[in-house]
Amino acid sequence: MKYSILIQWSEEDQAYIASLPEWGEYARTHGETYEEALENAKEVLEDLVYGYEQIGKILPKPKTLQVA
Repeated sequence: MKYSILIQWSEEDQAYIASLPEWGEYARTHGETYEEALENAKEVLEDLVYGYEQIGKILPKPKTLQVA
């Protein structure tokens, strides 16, 4: 899967927040470490893809980086 995962430190939450931008503003998870946040994000992504496929909803188009 070629979807984006954005991981940022949150001072407020004292945790790493992992966002899945292609899936909307509420597609987020977290972890105490960067690695934990990444693993949690991968699980959420798998669940989202599975859920969309189960109901026949079209998957969002992955964003790609264009290098000049």
